[in-house]
Amino acid sequence: MSSWKKFIQYRRLYQHSKQALSFELWFRRLLFWSGAIAVGLVAVGFAIVAEKANEVSNDWFQQFPYLPLALCPLGFMLIIWLKNKFFQGSEGSGIPQVMAALSVKQAASRKHLVSLRIAVGKFLLTVLGFLCGGSIGREGPTIQLSAAVMNSLGRWGSFHRHDVERGLLLAGGAAGISAAFNTPLAGIVFAIEELSGSFEKGISGTIVTTVILGGIISHYILGNYSYFGTSTAILDITAGGWYPIIICAILGGLLGGIFSTLLLSLTWLLRNFARVHPLILAGIMGLLLAIIGVLTHGSIFGSGYQEAKALVTGTGSVSDYYGPLKMLANLVTYLSGIPGGIFAPSLSAGAGFGQLLSLALPDHFHQAVIILGMVAFFSGVVQSPITCFVIVLEMTNSVSGNMILPIMLTSVMATAFSRITCRQPLYHSLAIRYLRKPEIKAGLGLKPSSS
Repeated sequence: MSSWKKFIQYRRLYQHSKQALSFELWFRRLLFWSGAIAVGLVAVGFAIVAEKANEVSNDWFQQFPYLPLALCPLGFMLIIWLKNKFFQGSEGSGIPQVMAALSVKQAASRKHLVSLRIAVGKFLLTVLGFLCGGSIGREGPTIQLSAAVMNSLGRWGSFHRHDVERGLLLAGGAAGISAAFNTPLAGIVFAIEELSGSFEKGISGTIVTTVILGGIISHYILGNYSYFGTSTAILDITAGGWYPIIICAILGGLLGGIFSTLLLSLTWLLRNFARVHPLILAGIMGLLLAIIGVLTHGSIFGSGYQEAKALVTGTGSVSDYYGPLKMLANLVTYLSGIPGGIFAPSLSAGAGFGQLLSLALPDHFHQAVIILGMVAFFSGVVQSPITCFVIVLEMTNSVSGNMILPIMLTSVMATAFSRITCRQPLYHSLAIRYLRKPEIKAGLGLKPSSS
């Protein structure tokens, strides 16, 4: 009997060893690792070019204050023409496309959401959007770019199983956000909470490995940095610091929900006009953005990175009306249909709202309220509390101070209050619209989960 048990043990050991050394397993691992390196290079390259374009447009608008009145509408019209002619699927943030692609089983349908053609268009047109003053970010585009790269690698590697292809998309999105903004934890959490909607044990290790490799590439090229600098905010909950949390969570959450509701409602109401007259709509929205920009002396153009960084680090300030006007700039830019994300612009608008709220509170709460306003508005827009507070913690380098608990509490509460003004999460609602398109329906699998 003991000999038979030994035989069974040896046989199992042999089978495990054979499986561990299988060609398919190691080829799949090498595919993920190669993709992670490629994603890191693409994300970092995109970050460098996009930030440079943002700086160039800011310089132009400082030298020629009325240039936006011509450049914004004409530039937006050019971008939409190029998008409709060559790069269908590259519009908007890019995150809804990736979420929809995760539910599509057929490669023929998925190519309308994530492909190298779309990735090229996303890269070029987002950079052009920055040059034209669009109130956009590069977070969503980076996620779609990265997912497209990983998806293409999966097709070249002939991995047609849906779970493997899904893992590639998740790993690509996570590695992209990690490499682009030096936020590895945010990349992992974003893939689990926002893209996937659940913890998938079978591919979690692959996602983490891909994020690490993409992060190494980012560190090697850009160094170790915090995107918005280091916050000096301090908030002691035991010493009366609880009420700024409640105020920021309520107002920021409600405003974030209002923004998402307006974006969803207006894109739906304008859908027929956008289909028949896309260039006219882009020109109108570009002109509205230009007028807002001229009235604010150019502060609302671009991602809002410089303004948010100055507020977070305490090295500068913005107009008291910066928050509401930045929110409006984000809205009209998105309605134009040009490619571009809303992460950084929403964080910047939130920081502006925080500064505005701080005027009604004691001075020693000033820096803390800016951070809380940032995470509250962002959470209200996205409605993914864990992702939001991890992103803000990493981007403001607040992971080692006493702001961790206030940021977490504000994010969770703001998400709850935002559902009063926006019943469905923004990205999930937009993803469902993609899944209803005729060219996508044929390959439809499961519906995106709602959070």
